[in-house]
Amino acid sequence: MSGRRIPALMLQGTGSDVGKSALVAGLCRLFRQKGLTVRPFKPQNMSNNAAVARIPETGEWGEIGRAQWLQALACGAEPSVHMNPVLLKPQSETGSQIVVQGRVAGAARGADYQRLKPTLLGSVLDSFQRLEAEADLILVEGAGSPAEINLRAGDIANMGFARAADVPVVLVGDIDRGGVIASLVGTHTILPPEDRAPIRGFLINKFRGDVSLFDDGLAAVTDFTGWPSFGVVPWLAEARHLPAEDSVALEARRAPSGRAADLLVAVPVLDRIANFDDLDPLAAEPDVEVRFVKPGERLPAEAGLVVLPGTKSTIADLQAFRRNGWDEDLRAHHARGGRILGLCGGYQMLGRRIWDPDGVDGAIPEAEAEGLGLLDVETVMKGPKTVRAVAGLSHEGLAVTGYEIHMGWTDGPDRARPFATIEGRAEGARSADGRVEGTYLHGVFGSDAWRRRLLRSFGLEASDRPYLAGVEAALDAIAARLEAHLQIDALSAIARERAVRSA
Repeated sequence: MSGRRIPALMLQGTGSDVGKSALVAGLCRLFRQKGLTVRPFKPQNMSNNAAVARIPETGEWGEIGRAQWLQALACGAEPSVHMNPVLLKPQSETGSQIVVQGRVAGAARGADYQRLKPTLLGSVLDSFQRLEAEADLILVEGAGSPAEINLRAGDIANMGFARAADVPVVLVGDIDRGGVIASLVGTHTILPPEDRAPIRGFLINKFRGDVSLFDDGLAAVTDFTGWPSFGVVPWLAEARHLPAEDSVALEARRAPSGRAADLLVAVPVLDRIANFDDLDPLAAEPDVEVRFVKPGERLPAEAGLVVLPGTKSTIADLQAFRRNGWDEDLRAHHARGGRILGLCGGYQMLGRRIWDPDGVDGAIPEAEAEGLGLLDVETVMKGPKTVRAVAGLSHEGLAVTGYEIHMGWTDGPDRARPFATIEGRAEGARSADGRVEGTYLHGVFGSDAWRRRLLRSFGLEASDRPYLAGVEAALDAIAARLEAHLQIDALSAIARERAVRSA
């Protein structure tokens, strides 16, 4: 590494879903409030919840993980592909599409990727240096756990990156899942000395109750590891208002909320579900329940709207959809007068047929598949991949914004009734009865005027607060909680170590 070296700090976790993304987002907002130009960074991410971001060198659009989009929002910065230079998008149980600095670079099975990833370190460090040129502070998020020593060779996500870029590390433990002392001490034990060296201390996340009851626990971790504690973060209820990225978080969203709702929105959980945060603006509405329906369950007959979400493998998930009997449930829902909306891959499923002549859709070898037949359209899975932010008008004349990330081209008679008009072109399709719609627009529920119109069509009034205003308020609240419960001055001093060493 050469050139300008600025303060940086990396949060790594003792496991997945320990809350790193929300913590980094909150710290990004906090340090921005203190007047710093902050940038988020995640060297390697694995998620099918992607967002669009600029490729600064060309002005084109690329893909990053949704969490880095949120963290950029917390920084008040335009999302850049350099904030997440390597994104893995699972297409099967063993293989993923590989996105490097925003662009698709191919696909690989797990064992193949382990051999490939050392070659990606140069792109990771290049992106990190580009962010250094524009920031006062970089906050880095690790992936999974550094204790996964079976994956350590060629690592670019945790200690491999931290050591290559000389970034100090704070380890995050999740007390809510139990065993936090063992997970922290176990991580210390299993790491070789050279990988322990960047770790400056630890913090505890998701604590419920009286923090003083854990004083002995903090002391025990320090006694075993020599690491100081930088604080205990309470359970952040505000985090529920933030877009989730990891499918692990989807487990908590599947169960019915238990509250009476005037509108039930059913969302079948596909094996390769993508961009399920599309539903967040609806879930935030007080009179709406969004129920994620897991495999083995039936689509609820009382649902007023069924949303087929995006997927990273349309044909494979369409086959699973039928195995669950959801095709029959969907036809019954439509026959009862229910409404259906397909998003991206869900839109493709609603058509009459899908062709995949080049095998770009994932691991399923079939070149074509019969669709659900509720929209008179057909899809050919061909490149190039469409990645862009969009804005236009819905068919009702209301402003809609969102983004497209998809393979495939869809056409047919129902395209004569488009879902929206984007830059003068028809987008999406609607059935003749108007009760089945499909669109490639992710994020459309975040279009406040359109969402209000949708809810009025069900006899409901939407919240007056714009959806993004709720996200911004949650980021402010989390930043305040972190300032109250973490040793921010000590964390700042650790971040500055890197710049001092280069002086």
